[in-house]
Amino acid sequence: MKSLATFGLAVILSLAAMSGATAAPSADAAFATTTLSLSAYGEAHTPPDIASLDLGVETTRGSAGAAMRDNAAQMSRVIEALKAAGLKDRDLQTSNLSLSPQYVYAPNQPARLSGYQASNQVHVTVRDLTKLGSVADAVVGAGATNVGQISFGLDNPLAAENLARLAAVKALQDKAALYAQATGYHIVRLVTLSEGAPYSPGPRPMVLMAAQARAAAPTPVEAGESTLRVDISGVFELAK
Repeated sequence: MKSLATFGLAVILSLAAMSGATAAPSADAAFATTTLSLSAYGEAHTPPDIASLDLGVETTRGSAGAAMRDNAAQMSRVIEALKAAGLKDRDLQTSNLSLSPQYVYAPNQPARLSGYQASNQVHVTVRDLTKLGSVADAVVGAGATNVGQISFGLDNPLAAENLARLAAVKALQDKAALYAQATGYHIVRLVTLSEGAPYSPGPRPMVLMAAQARAAAPTPVEAGESTLRVDISGVFELAK
């Protein structure tokens, strides 16, 4: 009985060892698939067809009511000038309306209320770029105290975005082929592909102050070229 028990135990241990050997992957199996992770980008360049700018009116008066009343009258003249230049209601959107007290500070003296400042800002979209300079001049002449953050873009950027996507995929494929050839592999398939949000890496929006607009009439504004960029990343499976 003792010898049979010993034999039975030996068989169990042997089977357990075989089972463990089967479950453990070999070093070669762990590296059976070779992958290549890369990123690339594509750009599309096209003339812009819209421009946007922020303009506003600031007025300071002795009372809050007077500040708001005079500010509203001045902004109404600016809006009328914009509409006279051909802009539609859909192209005008109030972006900020505020009223704040103004104080005078002196050494060793409590702050003294000197009046109130009312501010009204509107975001404007110009769809006829040939009118952009004249629009800036018109609003300043109508009473706008600041004009700034003029930026250019596309009313419908989808076509340009798709061109950028195609360029990005081509750049990614070319880069993958280069790395595969350099390392002695060939591409089996594309495993994953991801895209970042399209964006414009072009120059910063230009700022046109009201004083500058008054100094030059008509105001020259050059639209230049809009750039749309798409960043992508991909993982390729490689094989010898």
